[in-house]
Amino acid sequence: MEIAGSLNAIGYGLSAIGGAIGVGLVFFAYISGVARQPEAQRVLQPIAFLGLALTEALAILGLVLAFIV
Repeated sequence: MEIAGSLNAIGYGLSAIGGAIGVGLVFFAYISGVARQPEAQRVLQPIAFLGLALTEALAILGLVLAFIV
């Protein structure tokens, strides 16, 4: 039995799982911070969205590298 294919899909799957965990951790920290200090929402919200953008950028980079390599 011969297995044909590439490991690119597995690599992208692992990077997508990492991105999902990263987004979950970012918003867990945001919700915890706002629950403790509701007046800090205006300060924490842009930081949370920046963390979301950076985490998703790494997941997209994993997708691009899966197609390139």
